[in-house]
Amino acid sequence: MQNTIPKIMIMQWIRPLLFILVGLLAGIIAEKIIFNKLGNIITKKGIPGSEIIFSSLRRIPLIWFMLAGFFGAILSYSLKEDVTAALQKIIIAIFLFTVTLVLARLAAGFVNLFIQRTEGVSASLISNLIKTTIFVLGALIIFQTIGIEVTPIITTLGIGGLAVGLALQDTLANLFSGFYLILSKQAKTGDYIKLEGGEEGYITDITWRNITIEEISKNTIIVPNSKLASANFTNYHLPAKQLTLTMKIGVSYDSNLEEVEKITVEVAKEVMQEIAPDLLENEPFIRFHTFNDFSIDFTLYMRVAEYFDQRIGKHLLVKKLHKRYNQEGILIPFPIRDIYMKENTNTNIS
Repeated sequence: MQNTIPKIMIMQWIRPLLFILVGLLAGIIAEKIIFNKLGNIITKKGIPGSEIIFSSLRRIPLIWFMLAGFFGAILSYSLKEDVTAALQKIIIAIFLFTVTLVLARLAAGFVNLFIQRTEGVSASLISNLIKTTIFVLGALIIFQTIGIEVTPIITTLGIGGLAVGLALQDTLANLFSGFYLILSKQAKTGDYIKLEGGEEGYITDITWRNITIEEISKNTIIVPNSKLASANFTNYHLPAKQLTLTMKIGVSYDSNLEEVEKITVEVAKEVMQEIAPDLLENEPFIRFHTFNDFSIDFTLYMRVAEYFDQRIGKHLLVKKLHKRYNQEGILIPFPIRDIYMKENTNTNIS
């Protein structure tokens, strides 16, 4: 009789342990063998959104199979009803949390993908807001599922929200300023802007609190959203990235202006072919405008893809125009001053 009781207890524990072990093994197989290999194959094929889906589900199948194993173990082992119900609620809550996590990752990933395809860039403020919203809804569903009343929680949050709003005025101002900048399209990630203080660079991210700007020197400027929303700044990507490079040039009075115009436009086309080949339908042109002291001055107009391309465009123009003008005998004059000294003709009379 004494040996029978331990045997019964051992038999009672075998089935739950088998369920847990099977769930663990199935999860490892699903994660390591099926999920990873299948993900690599589909991702390499370049199917849109596949990388987002598989990165969102990473480690989740293992957890789901383990939860299924524990759930089977609880059902197979005779426990008190209240204990069994409590354990089942815990497992369901964990499962719902993982589902919420996957949905948050998927939503944020696909929203970023959509923004990148429409605007070319993305902002973490939008993806973080979507994640937060899904997590809040997921938490309410979990509370409702495990038997916690949601209505008092919402009421408490509504009342407490007033006190929190007063305490976090600056934070909320930055948050809503960030949304205002994005929705109004006054500034978005990827834009090249210049601030009132003279700092300039590309917007790399818009968060819930500040805007990150990367200078050409790779230094980072951090500006609170509310400061930028109320400041005067120049956005060189509005209304469009493309803009006209203007460059003032002067040639000597002995130059053949028809030849100068022809050669200058040819060189400008060469430069456009290097830095903005898609804009060649907009041919460069020059306009003579001033009889200066030492030169006849004109301005070259040439389209470039974006603001920063002006620098490389001017760099190439100076090099190529200088070389071509030398080859064609076109003189770029420089200021000359002739000084005449009058001899002193006065003589001292002794």
